[in-house]
Amino acid sequence: MTHRRIVIGDVHGHYDALMSLLDAIAPTGDDQVYFLGDLIDRGPHSAKVVEFVKESPYFCLLGNHEQMLLDILGDGEIYGPALQAWLYSGGHSTVNSYGEEGVRQDHIDWMRTLPTYMDLGDTWLVHAGVHPRMPLEKQTSEQFCWIRDEFHSMPQPYFPNKLIITGHTITFTLPGVLPGKLAQGRGWLDIDTGAYHPKSGWMTAVDLTNSLVYQANVFRRRLRKLPLAEAVTRVEPSNILPRRSAVR
Repeated sequence: MTHRRIVIGDVHGHYDALMSLLDAIAPTGDDQVYFLGDLIDRGPHSAKVVEFVKESPYFCLLGNHEQMLLDILGDGEIYGPALQAWLYSGGHSTVNSYGEEGVRQDHIDWMRTLPTYMDLGDTWLVHAGVHPRMPLEKQTSEQFCWIRDEFHSMPQPYFPNKLIITGHTITFTLPGVLPGKLAQGRGWLDIDTGAYHPKSGWMTAVDLTNSLVYQANVFRRRLRKLPLAEAVTRVEPSNILPRRSAVR
């Protein structure tokens, strides 16, 4: 049997929903599973999520929430402004999930090893996107982990022969996309359906090999599986309006 390539969007500390999602997918040892980052913050079990993914055979990218945590540490010293930004963006939940001992050093060391993107040939994985007017070699985690509007509004695909798959931006914040739906633009597919958000609650995985979408709902404890074509809403770049960068 051909191995599957499975991509999982933002988890944000929702361990139970992630386990339900993986139970539904039932990955085998031959399957390749990729996480797009943002394992932590907002949900109640960030520590358990990080430990699970760290000890699994799965691949994981750096998300902006992991980057925020790493930015706090600087050169080993806690950087105050970055700490406040992280706590404001859901870091309190992560701190609580680790308890009195604090964020584990082995988890921090592991996060430091996470790549910002992965090239799978016909598919290119990244947490947030790419800057459409910058050469790839000039881009950094600032673009790969944080970009939004410039990426979603690009009129032509960045790669002529690769689909970019991202998380980071909750899909229903894009024009015309309903909660739980995936969003597709010019050369990109966004699969962050807002697991932590009360308007959605859906955590999404995509089986690229079989063009299937698996979803688990954090709040309603529901599972669903549907063809990728039925789960996607197309977004026109001309409809993307600039938003405040404070949305994390």
